[in-house]
Amino acid sequence: MTEAEALEKKQHKSSNGNVPPEATTEDAFDHTYKEKEGPKPPKIIVWKNVILMTLLHIGALYGVFLIPSASPLTLLWSVLCFLISALGVTAGAHRLWSHRSYKASLPLRIFLGVANSMAFQNDIFEWARDHRVHHKYSETDADPHNAVRGFFFAHIGWLLVRKHPDVIEKGRKLELNDLLADKVVMFQRKYYKPSVLVMCFFVPMFVPWYLWGETLWVAYFIPALLRYTLVLNATWLVNSAAHMWGNRPYDKSINPRENKFVTFSAIGEGFHNYHHTFPYDYATSEFGCKLNLTTCFIDFMCFLGLAKDRKRVSHELVLARIQRTGDGSHRSG
Repeated sequence: MTEAEALEKKQHKSSNGNVPPEATTEDAFDHTYKEKEGPKPPKIIVWKNVILMTLLHIGALYGVFLIPSASPLTLLWSVLCFLISALGVTAGAHRLWSHRSYKASLPLRIFLGVANSMAFQNDIFEWARDHRVHHKYSETDADPHNAVRGFFFAHIGWLLVRKHPDVIEKGRKLELNDLLADKVVMFQRKYYKPSVLVMCFFVPMFVPWYLWGETLWVAYFIPALLRYTLVLNATWLVNSAAHMWGNRPYDKSINPRENKFVTFSAIGEGFHNYHHTFPYDYATSEFGCKLNLTTCFIDFMCFLGLAKDRKRVSHELVLARIQRTGDGSHRSG
């Protein structure tokens, strides 16, 4: 055992007091999984999703051409809706409910649940379940958006075809009692469709029309449709671009990369090599709030007393891992 390995093992043992056992086991890659031999199952296209996604992106493109006719307040409102819905995914479905990397009070969980409905990316329960499967079986047939199948599949194609049978099988075997016991998660799941209609489409459209007289046409295509499409693609870039392009300073043996463009567009989720190496770290980065609006938000919620118990990887453990498995590209800031 090298000196770096010994330090990493020692630090990991000492850090387990702050990291619940279920988080480390559910988030860890399962090396025992083997893909089935023989031909792959045929791709079954979900034509309804193909049509809806095509229409959505055509509508969003039309929204881009409407931007010059929108009022400045409408554009600011669109940015605010983007940030709120993005936080519903990054601070909510991802860091809170998928990885349990911090604890949130009931008021904060309600806000994140509402924000997640504004993002319209499947309900929290389904999002978190699929994301845990993604970490446990990353870049295999059991990964919902396996990047080995190419950029298009990892970005949007996985939503246009039926899931691989292994994705379904492994998802059913996960321990999800924490999600089932969360009343906010279960309430949102029960009323997901009406919550999406209200939060993703009606509220973004109604507010600018009612408060400052924006036309319903512009209000629908920019703060509702265009904003929604941008949030979707920002999230999808984490699955695609951040698994294909960038450096791997923490673990060169895995596909996820550090990608600054994704970090910016997905408000902090582009430190992806770090995140897959240390998935239980609430900041998803060793650099705290740097280029990481989601981490700043969680820190602010802790300052207000609405969140607590942020899980963090020690600096010594990070350095030990860099020395042992990094690609040599690490910089200190």
